[in-house]
Amino acid sequence: MMIARIFYVVFLLVFAKLTAQNPVADSLKTVLQKTTNDIDRAKLLNDISSAYRVDNPKQMQYYAGEALKLSQKIKYKIEEGDAFLNLGNSNIILGNYPEALRNFSAAQSVFEGEVDKKNALDKDEINNGLARAYGSIGIVFSEQSNYAKALQYHLKALKIYESGNNPEKLARVYNNVGIVYKSQGEDFKALDYFVKCLKIQQKIGDNTVGITTTNIGNIYLNQKNYPKAFEYYSEAQRLFQKFPNERGLGELYNNLGLYYKNTKNDAKALESYADALNAFTSIDDKFGKSDTYFYIGEINFEKGNYPEALQNTTKSLQLAKELDITEQVQNAEKRLSEIYEKLGQSAEALEHYKLYSIAKDSVSNHENIRNVVRAEMNFEFDKKEALQKKEQEKKEIVYTEQTKRHQQQILFTTLLIFSLCGIGFLIYNRLQLKKNLTLQKELAEYEQKALHLQMNPHFVFNCLGSISSFIVQNGTDSAIKYLSKFSKLMRLTLEYSKESLIPIDKEIESLQNYLELEQLRFNKKFEFSITKSKDIEDDMALPPLLLQPFVENAIIHGLIPKKESGTIAVDFTLQGDNLICTVTDDGIGFNASKELKENSVTVHKSMALDITRKRLEMMEAYTSKKAKVEIDELSENGKISGTKVTLNLPIQYISK
Repeated sequence: MMIARIFYVVFLLVFAKLTAQNPVADSLKTVLQKTTNDIDRAKLLNDISSAYRVDNPKQMQYYAGEALKLSQKIKYKIEEGDAFLNLGNSNIILGNYPEALRNFSAAQSVFEGEVDKKNALDKDEINNGLARAYGSIGIVFSEQSNYAKALQYHLKALKIYESGNNPEKLARVYNNVGIVYKSQGEDFKALDYFVKCLKIQQKIGDNTVGITTTNIGNIYLNQKNYPKAFEYYSEAQRLFQKFPNERGLGELYNNLGLYYKNTKNDAKALESYADALNAFTSIDDKFGKSDTYFYIGEINFEKGNYPEALQNTTKSLQLAKELDITEQVQNAEKRLSEIYEKLGQSAEALEHYKLYSIAKDSVSNHENIRNVVRAEMNFEFDKKEALQKKEQEKKEIVYTEQTKRHQQQILFTTLLIFSLCGIGFLIYNRLQLKKNLTLQKELAEYEQKALHLQMNPHFVFNCLGSISSFIVQNGTDSAIKYLSKFSKLMRLTLEYSKESLIPIDKEIESLQNYLELEQLRFNKKFEFSITKSKDIEDDMALPPLLLQPFVENAIIHGLIPKKESGTIAVDFTLQGDNLICTVTDDGIGFNASKELKENSVTVHKSMALDITRKRLEMMEAYTSKKAKVEIDELSENGKISGTKVTLNLPIQYISK
């Protein structure tokens, strides 16, 4: 959370320090009054809007609206897209995320429409606008904790910037991808992108390099790699001297305080927090000061210095209330209740505990409202994407019909001139064949989605059966932990259900949750591991829940019948143009498992495996590449040692 907050404070919330005048905007408005050309006026209106970004989001919104009206009137698409981007940024600053998402989506539509034009001028400017739209959509989704979509759009922006010549923007998107991974707890991936960002910033002399260096130190601190954390924090201090940024410096000192606290040096931690207060006070950053006072109170509380803890925690609470930061109010009220209890003042302790409970309910209510807003945003966004896709399909149909008529005219002319009827007939047949193949691919994609929708209820049915069994065997107390894991798995399943492809990391996340559920259900009857080759790119994808049926079979039919504990290993690697997924268990073996099922009183047909095989067939039809599954029985010294399932899939990427 701290990493994301630092970066967004720098790039989005710099309006917090208001100024009485904006000389840049005033100068541009003077030029605007003297300008009569509509194209120049549209550009100036957008420039004025951007200038107000630093101090007045309402004015920024007004001038962006004026730029939008004028650019739409004169059909100037680049400035129309820029106006939508400025409107979106103003709405982010004002906290109106649903409207910001609508603005950024509109900018995306404008720029994508221009990219599709073969003879479009200003290609670099159009691509840059499209990348900004993608990145801005990614930020909105990241702020709303929809990390799958955030990553999807940041990677789209990344592909454009990596092929262009805008290192500053490229570094910024690398940082935002790092923030998404950090928010998901994937520290090593986050570190990779922060380092990429840092290298570019060092090369171009970017003045935010100190913030990125601090972010890297935070990763190492979280991993308890204290020497590396201190190395990067020390470098960040040097960089903030070169590129002054009091807010970034204050956050650095707060992080240094956490470093010293974790390394058992409370005196140095308190020195760092004092430095943080000085930095935040110099720019009147109450948000940062509230955090710092709480940290100082925390150290004094742990040392038993309760009067000092009371004084600093009270200051933190006052600032949090002034800023209406409900999470910080909740934390401070709870800590004050604990301090008063230690001081033997039970009445005050009870009063603050009641206030803590009220704040906790308020946080919960805010989160519920946030979830509703997030759901509405996602619904509207997905609906708009679907409409855009439908509109694009209509355009493609019209274009195909026009192309077909044009080709027929060429064919007729060719027949008249050269009288080569046979050749014309062959050309026409090839066009028809190409059209049929396209229709077959579309049909395969729809069938693939239909099979996935069959898969979900089957999967949920199995999980509900597992919950029922677990409650009977372990009682309701233990079932609570199981249910919480199940709810997370269901959330992931529902999130992926509308996608035909998901990133491989998301498939790994759902497998991890499923295996933890079954591990809990069967009382640690097996251990598991999931590995992925470093050569697999972030946007490589596969159909959701593709491996789960094979993992389920390995547990139920391979490991559970075995007397001893067992292991399951899931691995993702690349082999040429193919993604190789393997599920290996050291259970009783395929043939013994098959024999047990045949001798069982109730023989259950595996719907999931049948559906998965059909999904692979559809994948072949859709990609025109081979997709196959192989099941091999493993042996060691003449004895059966387990089963290995290998899926050989064509490499696919998240649709751009």
